[in-house]
Amino acid sequence: MRNIQQVLERWGGWVDDDTGVNWPPIAAGFKGLITSTRPLRPSCCDNDGLIIDACIAKLQTVDKSEEIEVLFMYYALGLSKRSIARLLKVSDIEVRSRLQKGESFVQGCLAMLNIKLEMDDEIRGHKKLTRTQKAMVVY
Repeated sequence: MRNIQQVLERWGGWVDDDTGVNWPPIAAGFKGLITSTRPLRPSCCDNDGLIIDACIAKLQTVDKSEEIEVLFMYYALGLSKRSIARLLKVSDIEVRSRLQKGESFVQGCLAMLNIKLEMDDEIRGHKKLTRTQKAMVVY
C-alpha cells in the first residue's frame, strides 16, 4: 500500500516546479546564467503528476471543491493547516477533515484505476518525508 501523503507531497513539488509551458522570464541564451533561488522540493515525473492531477480533478465532478482547495494549499503551496484555517475562516479540525477526505479520495481513485506510479518504488524505500520544521531552542 502506498503512502498517499508522500505521493501528494511529490505531486505538490511537481505542481510548484515552475517548469511548465509558459513564457520564460529570462531572454533566450541567458537562462543558465541565473541560478534559481527557490528551495528544491521532492517532485514526481510528468506521467505521475498528470495521473494524480486527473484524480484530483475527479473531486470536482463529485462536488468536492473544498477538498481540492485544501489539497492545493497544503501540498502545492506548502501552507500549514493552521494558515489554511485562517485563510478559509474555518476551524483547524475542518481543514484536517477536508484534507483527509481529499487524500482518501485520491487514494481510492488510484486504487480503483490499479495504476503503478513510477515513484512507488522510491516511496517504499524511503521513510516519511518531513516538512520543514522550526528548530527548537533549548536553554
